[in-house]
Formats: sequence, structure tokens, C-alpha cells
Amino acid sequence: MPKLSPKPIKVKLLHPDAQLPTRAYAGDAGLDLYAIEDSIIPAGKHGLIKFGLAVEIPEGYVGFIKDRGSMGRSGLHVIGGVMDSNYRGEYICSMINASDSDYKIEKGHRVAQLVILPYFTGLPSEADELSESERGEKRYASSGK
Repeated sequence: MPKLSPKPIKVKLLHPDAQLPTRAYAGDAGLDLYAIEDSIIPAGKHGLIKFGLAVEIPEGYVGFIKDRGSMGRSGLHVIGGVMDSNYRGEYICSMINASDSDYKIEKGHRVAQLVILPYFTGLPSEADELSESERGEKRYASSGK
């Protein structure tokens, strides 16, 4: 089981109903994010979900707001969700409801998860040729079904 980082992630609660992100299990990669207000996302539409908090992600890392499994099974998916380490504003995510019925999000429910990962800091460099690889230029489903 991976060890939890001894360095805490600083979180500023911006709203009286905001909650610190949590992990259900020690091995979970994502930190659950909680909605601070009730909202309805109509079928086939998108809506903004507020978490009422700001996060100080360490330099050299990036946060991704991602679907929680239970929400994805219900047809609710996060759109975008890249949180740079230099951003200090309120975390909000856009979600689309891909189901055929309206979805009610209740205040205090875990609706998304924040996954924090290191990122590559190199710069692009133009090249005339790229190295060979086993996959080459094969696109989607190139390894079979």
C-alpha cells in the first residue's frame, strides 16, 4: 500500500458549508470534493458545482478534478478540471448530465474527486523525425478490442 505523503495540502475553506476533501480509503488516489449547495443538472445539459474551497497544490504538481465512480455510473461527468499549482481561487467544476433524466445534487454530497500528480516541465522542441515505437502511428483501438 502506498504511503501517504507527510506533507499536507493546504486547503482554505471559503464558505461556511465547505468541507475539507477526504479519502474513503488510504489507498485512494483521489480526494473527494463536496458540493456546498443543492442544484439540479437537467438531462443533456451541464451545470457548475461549487466546492467552496481553494487549494494550494505544491509546485511541480497539478490537480485534476475527475468523476467519482458513482457519479459516472449515473451519467454525470466532469468537463475540464485542470487545476494549476499557481491557482488560488475557488474550486468549481463543470459537469454534464449525459443521462435521460435530471440529476439532483444535494449540499454535502461528494460529487467529484481531486487527483494530484507531478507533471513534466520540459519545453517543446521542433524535430524533423521522431524515434520509432512499437505502436507507431496506430490510432484508436490499435491493440484490438
